[in-house]
Amino acid sequence: MNVTPLDRWALSRELTRLANADPMALAREPLRDPPAHAARRVGITGAPGAGKSTLVGHLAQLRAPRGRLGVLAVDPSSPKSGGAILGDRVRMDELAGNAQLYIRSLGSRRTGDGLADNLPEMLELMDRFGFDDVLLETVGVGQAEHAVRAQVDTMVLVLLPDSGDIVQAMKAGIMEMADIFVVHKADLPGAQRMATDIRRIATMARHAPGDWVPPILLSAAGDPASLQALSDTIDRHQAWHAQAPGVRALARARRARYRLRRLLELRIGQFIAQQDGAFFDTPIAEQLAQAVAALPHAEETPC
Repeated sequence: MNVTPLDRWALSRELTRLANADPMALAREPLRDPPAHAARRVGITGAPGAGKSTLVGHLAQLRAPRGRLGVLAVDPSSPKSGGAILGDRVRMDELAGNAQLYIRSLGSRRTGDGLADNLPEMLELMDRFGFDDVLLETVGVGQAEHAVRAQVDTMVLVLLPDSGDIVQAMKAGIMEMADIFVVHKADLPGAQRMATDIRRIATMARHAPGDWVPPILLSAAGDPASLQALSDTIDRHQAWHAQAPGVRALARARRARYRLRRLLELRIGQFIAQQDGAFFDTPIAEQLAQAVAALPHAEETPC
């Protein structure tokens, strides 16, 4: 547990800098040694309206007394203005005042995968500021919601009773990526039936000896025992993740691939946005060649 005071001003300022950083500026930042301490990362994902923010708020209340806890909540950005409502922070106002708890809302900006620009760098910053746990709430975009898998240790998929989300999850392959299934708002009709459907589909997945088998939980905001059960299950998965052979190495490689891909996507996006109509009248092969040429050369990037 981290007992040193948290410099909220420095953290907020650095998060803002990273959120606004140009991909080339990030690529040229000096290399640092990996942080001595890595936060346990928990992703809370699911379709809009599943109650993710409420669930994150309750989890934060349960887990914050155990150490320094950060909440990064991604809100959808307007494709026209780029602005975001940032409503998750408003819904978590009751958590304010805890010296060990830090909440930050992030606009999704140019991403389409439920996350935010430069998120890998921001998560690494949370490590450098000594956070013990980080809860990452995605924006909730349905079939594209699997990108969070690369950024967290534990992925919690939140579903609603009789919402049809299970069909979307199957299409996107999320069923194979989730570590914990939660049927939230379980006080509504159809919760048990939804849990049964998930269990039936999950039995088709093959697990090697020693693999983690995703449990299926039911939760409700008015049922503290169900929320505690979810927090305890997260702890059990984190313990398994820390000890399972090869899991950490796989997670590092997955995060590195995502980070590089996002920087390349942002850089190419910048290049395309700068072109006028005449550029797109040229052959596609020429367009592609110019876009690739706009990427940094090896001698321009730090060693």
